[in-house]
Amino acid sequence: MTGETDALDRPADPQYRVETCSATREREFSMRLYINIDHVATVRQARQTDEPDPVRAAVLAELGGADGLTVHLREDRRHIQDRDVELLLRTARTPINLELAVTEGVLDLAESWLPYQATLVPEKRQEVTTEGGLNVGEEAAERIGNTLERLHAVGIRTSLFIDPDPESVRRSADLDPTAVELHTGEYANARPGQEALDRLGRLRAAAELARGLGMAVHAGHGLTYENVIPVAAIPDLEELNIGHSVVSRSVFVGMERAVREMKALILRAREG
Repeated sequence: MTGETDALDRPADPQYRVETCSATREREFSMRLYINIDHVATVRQARQTDEPDPVRAAVLAELGGADGLTVHLREDRRHIQDRDVELLLRTARTPINLELAVTEGVLDLAESWLPYQATLVPEKRQEVTTEGGLNVGEEAAERIGNTLERLHAVGIRTSLFIDPDPESVRRSADLDPTAVELHTGEYANARPGQEALDRLGRLRAAAELARGLGMAVHAGHGLTYENVIPVAAIPDLEELNIGHSVVSRSVFVGMERAVREMKALILRAREG
């Protein structure tokens, strides 16, 4: 690929790595917005070319006010490539959240790359996007726990992407991640009215429980400009991961403005 480091060849800000994880302190500050740039890579991979470049999209997302960047390095490399993660870690001025399945090859890369955060997610070859939360049941607990220990040993903050139900939250707490990310797909796909309110209530209860058990609480999946405000207003949430809706809007208004508009909605929800 040509010209991939000219405008991006800048030193990463070392200060992001000293961000505190204190639950008491984090509860007080405005919610963080992490932008998932996988969807930019999906367009690039459709033609197997070098554009649009997700790393350049990341620069614009940061200029728009993103507090961090999320990338999912899938085992089949269907969108984000190793090259993308390596360049992001060299050039980003905000933290990198690396989503990965509990698989040996990708875990080895995470240990060598040292992203700020690693979020363990379920992964199926046939799915278009992640369809649900991680299985944290008894059969999976040992494998997930060992993975978390490996990541913690090299100083990587960890998160588990889980469904917003009490059992998943409690089982996750037993595994001792830094955070959990609540899957918001049920809420995003709910019919307007009582069904959406019920799903929102599940998110609120799960967030409160997770916070009470000592974990930081994030959320994401299917959030849009139309449905994000009620989720952003949940007081125990401190971070949202949003990708598809922002990247879709950026086609019409540009990435910087798309991120700025989403950030404004989130801040409005927190202030209200």
